[in-house]
Amino acid sequence: MTKFGKLVFTLIAVAVLSVIIFFLQKKPVVVENTSVPTQNMPPNVQDGMLGTKDDLVYFSILPGTKVHGILSYRGAIKGGYFFEGNILINILDVDKNLLQASNAVAKTDWMTAEPVEFEGNIDFTLLPEGPAYFEIHNDNASGLPENDKSILIPIIIE
Repeated sequence: MTKFGKLVFTLIAVAVLSVIIFFLQKKPVVVENTSVPTQNMPPNVQDGMLGTKDDLVYFSILPGTKVHGILSYRGAIKGGYFFEGNILINILDVDKNLLQASNAVAKTDWMTAEPVEFEGNIDFTLLPEGPAYFEIHNDNASGLPENDKSILIPIIIE
């Protein structure tokens, strides 16, 4: 190998080592919970909602929404509603009888008292048309009624 070849090889090796050392020293950036709003929904949006509505931070289905077909939804709720990352979602008729049971999954750490983001899909295709409730219910692992809590959002099935 010529002197010029050795010089080029040495320069390339130094450059590669410099890049490797640069990336190994770089510390990860930690972002603290920026995707979940920390304020509750405005009171006028909560009109018509029943239950522990102050636990709901935000939800993509507002009271009075007309729903049909397969619907995707997203929300955030204060902790204590999840078990193993699962939260119960029910559709109830106006008399609060169960029309359909479903669930949603946590998208952020569910083992916290802080707001937890969740999302899911529900199919309204075979449900009777008319007023109903979208129920967000805690997955109560104890089974004790005193530990139950839920939020009822009035909807209209088309």
